[in-house]
Amino acid sequence: QVELVESGGGLVQPGGSLRLSCVADVRPFADYIIYWHRQPPGKEREMVAVITDGGITNYADSVKGRFTISRDHVNHVVYLQMNSLKPEDTAIYYCNARSMRTSNEYWGTGTQVTVSS
Repeated sequence: QVELVESGGGLVQPGGSLRLSCVADVRPFADYIIYWHRQPPGKEREMVAVITDGGITNYADSVKGRFTISRDHVNHVVYLQMNSLKPEDTAIYYCNARSMRTSNEYWGTGTQVTVSS
C-alpha cells in the first residue's frame, strides 16, 4: 500500500521558519514528480512547489524566494523549507506524487501550518 506521510507542521510566528517533510513510499521513486500543495481556510487548494527526479523545481509566485523544495533520493523524502512565513501561508499542506510513466497518483493526509502572532 502506497503512503505519503507529511510532518513538520505547527504554529509559528510571522517571519519564522518551518521545514515540512514528506516520506514518499512510491516505487520507483525516480519515476515520480513530487508536489507540495496547500489549502488555506475557506479557499481552494493551490500548488506551492514541485520537484522532478532530476531536480527541476517550480514555485508559486507567492512563495518564490521564501520556500525551497528538495529531494532525498536515498530515503525517499521530499522537503519544503519555508522561511519568512506570513499569516497568509496558513494552510493545510499536502504532499502529492505523480508518476511520469503511468496514471498513478497519490496524496498524503496533510499537515497543518499556522502562522500567527
